[in-house]
Amino acid sequence: MIPKAILLDLDDTIIAFDHGVDIDGCWRKVCGIHVPMEEARQLELIARIKRQAAWFWSDAERHRVGRLDLDAARTTIVAAVLEEAGLADDGLAGRIARAYGEARDSAVALYDGAVETLLDLRARSIKLALITNGSSRAQRSKIERFGLAPYFDCILIEEEYGTGKPGEAVYLHALELLGVDAGEAWMVGDNYEWEIAAPQRLGIHGIWINPKGLDRPGSAVPFKTLSVLNELGAVLDELAAGRVI
Repeated sequence: MIPKAILLDLDDTIIAFDHGVDIDGCWRKVCGIHVPMEEARQLELIARIKRQAAWFWSDAERHRVGRLDLDAARTTIVAAVLEEAGLADDGLAGRIARAYGEARDSAVALYDGAVETLLDLRARSIKLALITNGSSRAQRSKIERFGLAPYFDCILIEEEYGTGKPGEAVYLHALELLGVDAGEAWMVGDNYEWEIAAPQRLGIHGIWINPKGLDRPGSAVPFKTLSVLNELGAVLDELAAGRVI
């Protein structure tokens, strides 16, 4: 069945935020300015930061709190590494964190074909909602930078709405705003728990954006798995033609 509505994720679905961004390059640039040292030591420092970041973001509650203030979360991560490395802080962690955030933000870009896909969905008279976790400032800045707001019937940002994915409330509220039932909607995104497992428990069909071809980490089976968003039109064409997919 062709969906009456599609709920879309933002980061790493419409725009490249982690996938396709040279994260190591951002760290090298920032550390080269704020903690100049020989290359081998700098690479080890960056490796420590990445390990600390992986630990920090692996916890669901730290992730929930941290994504609402990325500068503060990154400062906490960098400060722990500087202390471990015996480097004086004196505000250095905050300067590194903010500079890294600026470098990351400048590297963010739309995926090829993303806007064309949104236009195609609108042309098919499919209602669209954008559901994104994070702070209002960070997410609104990306939405405004790439002129995404006009493509959506509603936009739900975690900090603005008061709760985010994978809580049931945000999906249900989007369905209510769009005037559709769960079985009439798809959720599209790269996060398996947020865009597949959680919405499918409500009866929403989950479309997994999985560019790296990762193994499915849970029992929920996506309605469809895509490499990139711009493959979505072909799925809709096949459904319209009555072909089994």
